[in-house]
Amino acid sequence: MLKLDLVHTVAFAGLLLFVGYAIRRAIPPLARYNIPAPVIGGLLVSFAIVAARGRGVTLFEFDTTLQTPLMIAFFTSIGFGASLSLLRVGGPQVILFFGVATVFAVLQNVVGYLVALPFGVDPLLGVLAGSVTLTGGPATGLAFAPQFEQAGVQGAASVAVAAAMVGIVAGGVIGAPIATRIIERHGLHGPRGMAAQVVAADELARVAEHVGEERLPDPPVNVPAGEDEESYVLLKNVVAILAAMWIGSWISAWFTSVDITLPGTIGAMLAAAVIRNLDDLTGWIGLSQRTIDDLGNAALSLFIVLALMTLKLWEIAALALPLFAILAAQISLIVLSFWLIFRVMGRDYDAAVMSGGFCGFMLGTTANAMANMRSLVERYGPAPRAFLVVPMVGAFFIDFTNAVIITWILNL
Repeated sequence: MLKLDLVHTVAFAGLLLFVGYAIRRAIPPLARYNIPAPVIGGLLVSFAIVAARGRGVTLFEFDTTLQTPLMIAFFTSIGFGASLSLLRVGGPQVILFFGVATVFAVLQNVVGYLVALPFGVDPLLGVLAGSVTLTGGPATGLAFAPQFEQAGVQGAASVAVAAAMVGIVAGGVIGAPIATRIIERHGLHGPRGMAAQVVAADELARVAEHVGEERLPDPPVNVPAGEDEESYVLLKNVVAILAAMWIGSWISAWFTSVDITLPGTIGAMLAAAVIRNLDDLTGWIGLSQRTIDDLGNAALSLFIVLALMTLKLWEIAALALPLFAILAAQISLIVLSFWLIFRVMGRDYDAAVMSGGFCGFMLGTTANAMANMRSLVERYGPAPRAFLVVPMVGAFFIDFTNAVIITWILNL
């Protein structure tokens, strides 16, 4: 058995992360369906551990002390993304789309709960295979797994990964084809010829100006004399994340004192959201959302690998049938959502493209949403409104409200 301390464990996770990237490059379907590299690397070890366990061998002993801080750091970066300024940039369409997504996140949990009941399993299994892992993805599923374990769901982490992977694949497979059917049935298309070039250029300009890679533009930086600008910006935002995590721990402790159970992520997200919006109003800190997102994504990648390395995959064997039924119902729910999204968002070409994006992030990740929409615009023409609205909701706002919904359910 190889015994690893906390530094060795994180270093091993980092190496597995890049093994995951290499495997994804070597096997194109993994990239096509947006399977995250951390999931590939982490599951590689999980499968190896399962195989060794069948022979009575223990391969590793990990020290996962840093797993929770990395998880909280990622969700803190989500909190920093909850900017009211960003919400105003998108206007009524973003608010409407965000509201619909929040309603469907609630419906996913209701459907999962009801489908789980006839199988005699803990109904919270249906919630775990609902918005926790579908709207939230593998990160949210793994983050909330300990709370679901405490609530009685056996093998919650393994269930979360299985449900998230099915969702990612389903979101990538069904999104574009059903949106295509809507487009062709109603004879829709984007601008063509010279108009298409103008609209495409405008689309890129607006996205670059307002959301970039789903981000607000960074403010000007006042760097002290003699300091390197990049290192100063990085240091300032690292400290901002750590400060939000610190304040968040006080918030979580206060909730605990009044008998409200919260995962450690919620307090940090709330603290980060307050800091974000105060900085938007005053400019005192000069936060860089670009840097915060990059730090959060790095923490997320390492957290996912660490979480997957310790999965007990054998625990979900008895749950295969109810889990399959729950996920089938969830996919059916999102298929039905296509027609609603199309009508609510305006019954036009952009609305049809949005429906494909909605499927992507409500079953999988924002990467699925963007891939679905890109495949549609490559065939039918630019959809600037869809490319402004969907990333803002899928990458920022729905993760925040989803965490609140899950926390509320766990406290019922």
